[in-house]
Amino acid sequence: MAVPARISLVTLGVADVAAATRFYEAIGFERSSASVEGEVSFFRTAGGLLGLWGAADLAADAGLGPPPADRFRGVALAINLESRAAVDAAFADVDAAGGLMVKGPVATDWGGYSGYFADPDGNVWEIAHNPHWPLDERGLPQLP
Repeated sequence: MAVPARISLVTLGVADVAAATRFYEAIGFERSSASVEGEVSFFRTAGGLLGLWGAADLAADAGLGPPPADRFRGVALAINLESRAAVDAAFADVDAAGGLMVKGPVATDWGGYSGYFADPDGNVWEIAHNPHWPLDERGLPQLP
């Protein structure tokens, strides 16, 4: 297969790169020196990289028109954690950093614990504990 099954980089189109960068740094993401101040920010994660780039620039680069400013994009990114307590602690950090609580953490029908927040640009993130998916040494879920 010519397309490998991996995610190298997720780029979020944002309204204000500097403001979005401050938010992600406030919740604990470490910015890479490969970032260009005010233009694009990159963050290392345990998996692929996270990029923040102006929404209009990203749309133009993809050959698309400007994205809608205030609409759910049909995508949720996720961070899996080792326990319910870790999920609660992460949500406290997101709240302190100014994230929007979309759905606070609750017990799920699949036996886990999960909630959703949105960053200042409306990008939706899930923070979850899934007892059926153990985490490896990097904190990544291991599927059965």
